[in-house]
Amino acid sequence: GMQSHLQALLSLYKLFCPELVTITLPGKMKTYFKNSEGPWKAAINTVRRRNPENTPLSQPLFLGTAQPRSRKRKWNTQLILPASSTNKNNLEGDREKNCDLYSTNESFPVEKLQTFSQLLQNIHHLEFPSQMGSVLTNPLLLHYMNCIKDESIYLRLYYWMGQTLQEECTWCVADNNRYEEEFKDFLETVYKAECFLQEGFSSCEEFLYKSLPLWDGFCCRSQILRLVSWLPLSSFSEMKSYLYDPLAQLFFTSSLYFKCSVLESLKELLQNWLNWHMIHLDSEADS
Repeated sequence: GMQSHLQALLSLYKLFCPELVTITLPGKMKTYFKNSEGPWKAAINTVRRRNPENTPLSQPLFLGTAQPRSRKRKWNTQLILPASSTNKNNLEGDREKNCDLYSTNESFPVEKLQTFSQLLQNIHHLEFPSQMGSVLTNPLLLHYMNCIKDESIYLRLYYWMGQTLQEECTWCVADNNRYEEEFKDFLETVYKAECFLQEGFSSCEEFLYKSLPLWDGFCCRSQILRLVSWLPLSSFSEMKSYLYDPLAQLFFTSSLYFKCSVLESLKELLQNWLNWHMIHLDSEADS
């Protein structure tokens, strides 16, 4: 039978090689491959910065060329969304395996996709990009996601975005405190993509529920509250424990501006919920 730890392992295979996993996996599952040491490392490094003379490790950790980098930044020191490009190696292999199929229905490389008319003409044989992050900055590919409900696309984007948010969160991982502006830009990109799709990402929902209890209410405040406004519908008990309670602790101890910002975000959240309900009621009536 399908066990949770096997589903988590299969989901990793489906993230990197979706063509190898043909079974349907649930969109939400327990995270088995996560780094739970982020808050502790942040606290330890904060103490080291306060007492540099008493900590022999502080010098190589925070100064000079011996500065460590996170796993995400091993080869790239900036958080840059990839450009849209197809996986040419996989494409050539698929052509050899399915020569009859490609002889009658040639796939359209995403690099050539420039206009909406091209999308309409090639929507059924568009080769999706090998790096899912490029979807967030490409309106044509976001249109494609809305039209073609391909589960593998959403799963690949779900795991990529979830991993990126977890590794780049500036108040959960101490090594990335220097990249707050880049993280803000990334959150803005995610928010704009949600506005375009008129729905929130499930990976963003999980990120908010896990990180809000650790949030100070100041870092990336505008971006976080905007993302809150696109949280999908869920039960009241779940939202109370994961959303309202962490915000309430900050709400009663923060400035008037923060209070107004939270109320504005919750108002937009309610509006998005009502719009979502109206759209689905109309679609059910049409069907």
